[in-house]
Amino acid sequence: MTATASAPAPGQPQSMRTFYIIWLGQLVSLLGSGLTGFALGVYVYQETTSITAFAMSILAFTLPGVLFSPVAGALVDRFPRRWMMILSDTGAGMTTIAILILIRTGNLEIWHIYVANFVASLFNTFQWPAYSAATTMLVPQSQLGRASGMVQMADAISQLAAPAIAGALFLTWGIPNIIMVDVVTFLFAVGTLLYVRIPEPVRTAEEAANKPSIMASIRTGFTYIRNRPGLFQLLMYFAGINLFFTMLQPLWTPLLLNLGTPAQAGFVGSIVGAGMLVGTFIMSAWGGPRRRVNGVLLTGIWMGVMLLFLLMPASLPLIATTGFFSMLVLPIMNGSSQALWQSKTEPDLQGRVFSVRRMLAQFTAPIAILLSGPLVDRVFGPALMPGGALADTLLGQWVGVGPGRGMALFFAVIGLLVLTISILALGSPRLRNVQDEIPDVTIKSQSEEDTLKEALNQA
Repeated sequence: MTATASAPAPGQPQSMRTFYIIWLGQLVSLLGSGLTGFALGVYVYQETTSITAFAMSILAFTLPGVLFSPVAGALVDRFPRRWMMILSDTGAGMTTIAILILIRTGNLEIWHIYVANFVASLFNTFQWPAYSAATTMLVPQSQLGRASGMVQMADAISQLAAPAIAGALFLTWGIPNIIMVDVVTFLFAVGTLLYVRIPEPVRTAEEAANKPSIMASIRTGFTYIRNRPGLFQLLMYFAGINLFFTMLQPLWTPLLLNLGTPAQAGFVGSIVGAGMLVGTFIMSAWGGPRRRVNGVLLTGIWMGVMLLFLLMPASLPLIATTGFFSMLVLPIMNGSSQALWQSKTEPDLQGRVFSVRRMLAQFTAPIAILLSGPLVDRVFGPALMPGGALADTLLGQWVGVGPGRGMALFFAVIGLLVLTISILALGSPRLRNVQDEIPDVTIKSQSEEDTLKEALNQA
């Protein structure tokens, strides 16, 4: 009787040790990937001096998440999450090794980087839903916000350290040695996954009996979200946010390189990453607001306001400051959303639901990447050059005329759009009340289910 009374509640792990080990491995791997990503980005831009060419490398990394997420999620729910993560990390590591060989033999072409980005992203498409679903099985529901903050902390540390380290080593070490570090980090991540065990969720009776096809599993993910309007509206909000902020992504590195050296660009990137790191510490310690939707929408308003400051004359200190304070609240936005989804989605469905969620949230990203370069180069930039369409208008007098002013106006327009959709989302009762309308799920592992059945049989 005493042992039964003191046993943990179903689904509540006795220790988060396994999660911490996995998190450490992924942190190290992210840091190595960040080094390679920054170094190859600088290489592409310096070799081509083309924003379009740089944007294509980002597009190649974005497309797999949009195209293959539903299939990845369906497979994640069919196979052990630990092995899906091992497969993902190994595949991404092999693409890095392929790039290293091409550089060492003097055969690297720009299109090789595009292909490598696509393949690495394809493997990462499997890693994200597997990692998210595994976290749900390892972490108590009350700690999901903090766990999400820690996951984002790993991203933030990568964004903080990788640009500065890669920028400093770019000329002294060279790209081959930077990539070699990445290879070592991926081996470390795979080693941590081989060391731990991750409990699998209890399968529903229907799923255990019928073994649905891949297409049926994908339809389940779509249906689950469609039948929950509050979650669907939250998803559409993120699709809008991703559309606008992804438009800025291809402009970021070229903007910094136009204002300074690779080392200076890396330093500014690290300051921006420091903002995200501070935000993850806040989210990890705090766990986010009790009303998790507020943690999403109010931070969206804050980030939109930050972009308006870029109407001031462009400089590295200004970009570093606005970037820092924008990224400061991003972990609260993402962590609040992730904790909300994890607490409202059955564990055995999370792979396919989270993958469909990712696809719907990011389907606007390729559109944004394709539009951003032409909009700045052919519309906003020329409009605020001397003699441009907006040069002699009141707007031109306020924003200023000359190089970089069109890009500043573009950033400000994005900020206004983010503000607008965030305020509109706050006005939706279904979205505001999603936390109350959808009950929290009960988390139980397969091992716990087997133990319960054995106890009942013995009784």
